Formats: sequence, structure tokens, C-alpha cells
Amino acid sequence: MTQITPQPGIMDIALYQSGESHVEGVRDILKLSANENPYGPSPKAKEAIAEAIAEVHRYPNTDHAPLRAAIGQVHGLDPERIICGVGSDEILQFLCQAYAGPGDEVLYTEHGFAMYRILGLAAGATPVEASERERVTDVDALLAACTERTKLVFIANPNNPTGTMIGGNELARLANGLPEGAILVLDGAYAEFVDGYDGGVSLVDSRDNVFMTRTFSKLYGLGGLRVGWGYGPKDIIDVLSRIRQPFNLSDIQMSGAIAAIRDRDWAERCTKENARMRVWLSEQLAALGIPCDTSLANFVLARFADQAEAEAVDTHLKSQGVIVRRVAGYGLPQCLRITVGDEAGCQRVIDGIRTYQEGRK
Repeated sequence: MTQITPQPGIMDIALYQSGESHVEGVRDILKLSANENPYGPSPKAKEAIAEAIAEVHRYPNTDHAPLRAAIGQVHGLDPERIICGVGSDEILQFLCQAYAGPGDEVLYTEHGFAMYRILGLAAGATPVEASERERVTDVDALLAACTERTKLVFIANPNNPTGTMIGGNELARLANGLPEGAILVLDGAYAEFVDGYDGGVSLVDSRDNVFMTRTFSKLYGLGGLRVGWGYGPKDIIDVLSRIRQPFNLSDIQMSGAIAAIRDRDWAERCTKENARMRVWLSEQLAALGIPCDTSLANFVLARFADQAEAEAVDTHLKSQGVIVRRVAGYGLPQCLRITVGDEAGCQRVIDGIRTYQEGRK
């Protein structure tokens, strides 16, 4: 019997574990495990999605021109240098497929997003992890880990699951220090939550080895639609466009995304509320003796005494219907990642942890 085997690297991939969404025997569930927008998408996006259903029997356009134009207008970018995908994950997959393979290395940080390793392995490349400094990207460690085999360097800024980020000078130093032929990929899934941050646009525009990605799943509340985009040098966009499937996004996806990104009032309201409740949640956790690094995303990383305490708190919160995210798989077994919910949701988190602590006395 002929043995059928997959390409090298694929069987080294552990199946991705998404955030939980239900608890056995508990009805009133508050899901704070996937960094979703607690206010949902713009009402205008919902209307656009409903209208697009009438044309669901038609194939969508293949060049995403209206969506690219909307993104370009809002962010002041050249639409010809934008590519759209099924979430920003698909753009990251394109990059690995196009630029990394057997014998190449894909570099990321110690507590970086799990998909970097997964996508590198899927392309047959070797994943390489660089240490962080107190849960913050360490440019010196990344540069030290680079070799002539390094093809892609992934940085989430702000990072998931830590919420920390580095500034423009450090990003530029990293881009300048990469070996020839390597691409710095700035994953900006949470960039919209940082006041005054362009997500890496200025760096992309000033260099030919930097690429950035963004998503509609976080701020814009369209995680269920799966829409993302990338911006980079025209040469890289040309390469990625050759491997993108022509109908990777439906009209429903694109219509919802266009309406969402054009509704600046809704986006501003969501960012302001996230910033307000993020500060409140961090301060309340600190008052309970639970430290968090300064987060610039829509979640906080709560640090407990050890793994046992983190798991006990998580179990107690689940019993109260509150689902947060264990991040032991990210090398942070003593931590819980907690999405910043609305005011009532954040209060439930604090009340749940307080009752746990009181029960331990």
C-alpha cells in the first residue's frame, strides 16, 4: 500500500485553539476570550450586509476595487498598493506562501501570535522564536536571531496576547537591520486602538522591505465576516495578487467592510469607549493585586501569582458565565487575557475575581 504523506512541516502544526464561547450548564454567557468588539459592527455595516444578500447568487468582483478605494480614502493610501483577504490571516498566509519555503526561516517574538509559526510550518519553512524583554518586543533579540535564511519577520504591534508595543524608532531600527531579502511584516490587527499610530504606513512608504496588515475583525466588529487587508510595496502586492484566489471575498463581506470603515463616528465611539474601559479594568485589577502591562489594544493581560491561581480564577469566572482566555500556549501560563468589554461586562469580570478572592480568605 502506498503511503500518502503531507508536505514537510504540516504535521508539526498543532491545531489552533480558538476562544471558548459557552459553558456547560451556564446560560448568561459573557464572552471575553476573542477580543471582539462588545458594541458590534456599525449599524450602517449591518444595513449594507442585509442589502447585499439580495445579490448573493452573483459572483463578486475579483479586484476588490470598491473596498480598496474605501480603505485608501480613509487611511490616505494608494489603493493599488492594497490587497484584501479572508481576514488578515490570509494575507499572512500569502506572504509565507510567496516568500518562505524549505530551507528558509520565519522569525517572530516569544509571545507572538500563534499563526506566525503555523503559517511558516505550512509553507515548509523553519519557525524561529526570539525572546522578548518583559513581554515587550526586543529588537536586539530579533536582529541577533536573523540569519541569511531569514525571509519573514512578523511583529504584532500592539502584540497579542501581551497588548504591548514598540515605537517607530525601534521599528525603523529593526527594518534597517534585517538581512537582504527579508521582509518585516507589521501585523496591525489592534493598530486602530492606538491613538496617533499609523500602523506602520510611514515605514512601509519609506522602505521596500516592510509590509503591514490590518483587519476588520477587531475595531470594526466584523470577526464573523472575515475581512482583512495588507499594504506594501507595489512589487510585493503584485506577487501576492498572483496567488490570491479571484473570488476570495464575497459581496457581503466587502459591502459590510466598506460601510464599516466609512462610518468614522461609530469607529471613534468604539475606540473611545475601549480606551476608557481599558484604563478602568486595569486599575480595578491592580486594586485587587493583579498587575497588567500597559495595554494599547482592546484587551489586558492579567498576571497572577502562578499557573494554578490563573487557572483557578478562570474556572471561577466560567462558573459565573464569564469566559476569558488562558494563554499558557503562548508561554504565559500564569496569565489570563481579558477582552475589554462594555461597562457592565468589565464590572462582571471584577466582581467575579473579587468573589474568588473573598472565597479564598
